[in-house]
Amino acid sequence: PQLDWSMDVIPFLLDGAEQASLAEALSQRFHLLDLILGDCYGPQLLMEGGKIPAELVVGNPMFLPPCHGLLPGNFHHLHFYSADLARAADGSWWVLSDRLEAPSGMGYALENRQLSHRVMPDLMRTSPVRALQPFVAQFCETVERLSPHTSENPHVVLLTPGPATETYFEHSSLARMMGYPLVEGADLTVRDSRVYLKTISGMQKVDVILRRLDSEWCDALELRSDSLLGIPGLLHAVRSGNVAVANGLGCGLLQSPAFSAYLPGLSRVLLGEELKIPSVATWWCGQEGALEYVIEHLPELAIKPAKDRRRGGVVFGKSLSKGQLERWRRKLRAEPQD
Repeated sequence: PQLDWSMDVIPFLLDGAEQASLAEALSQRFHLLDLILGDCYGPQLLMEGGKIPAELVVGNPMFLPPCHGLLPGNFHHLHFYSADLARAADGSWWVLSDRLEAPSGMGYALENRQLSHRVMPDLMRTSPVRALQPFVAQFCETVERLSPHTSENPHVVLLTPGPATETYFEHSSLARMMGYPLVEGADLTVRDSRVYLKTISGMQKVDVILRRLDSEWCDALELRSDSLLGIPGLLHAVRSGNVAVANGLGCGLLQSPAFSAYLPGLSRVLLGEELKIPSVATWWCGQEGALEYVIEHLPELAIKPAKDRRRGGVVFGKSLSKGQLERWRRKLRAEPQD
């Protein structure tokens, strides 16, 4: 497909101090989200203690029951994270949404940097711009350390849904920059609880799968039976400890917008500290007090599906007529949990 992708002539600039502060805040958020995922797919103590409504987890179509207990308690679910950010008029930063499943962006940032060097070589050469290549090297090192087998050269592949996906350009670009084979599900097979890459010279054992395919499509045996994109038996191979998948399967659960309402409290419970970068103010209508607030202030708010982001986009209250606002109020009262 043709790529429609714009780039600002003058990049958005951050000074070193602001970048460091933002990186620290996002690292805290990354760690918090990983702890929440470990609990939701593990002991589920947060639900038991009432810190997270069970409706947002077990009643969520993004929660994948076959992934419960898939990873040992000391394993991380998240290895790569991105966030959609907005900057307020006073310069403070807010998170609009978290990207955990197969986050895009890194490949575009790297391509943007190469274009900047090509279009503005003198300016880029004389400016104190922080290099991105060390990040790429560190990222590859992190991915390769996930290998469950001791090896100096673990075999890593980048799993893509294929050329028809809108982000295939980024997949192929990242695979080229990192030196990993770009593969589709049909290129891989599970034999004796291990994942292998089919090659002309025979089967090659795979240690780590860097996936750009949403979790539910990754295994037709235990997840979506109609999927032709994944590797049948992958969950069994992961459960057996023979292959690592990054990000962990099932982590799209926390992309559900309603979780943003609970992150400040969960940060205090799990980390003992306040969130360093807040989410945009969020109310889940499954709570009675929140529902009444939303009904009353609907023209000032944006409406999103609480759990499954695939159910629709954002509706802005200020763009609705009086009749549409009334219909939305009836809908919210009829299906507050959604």
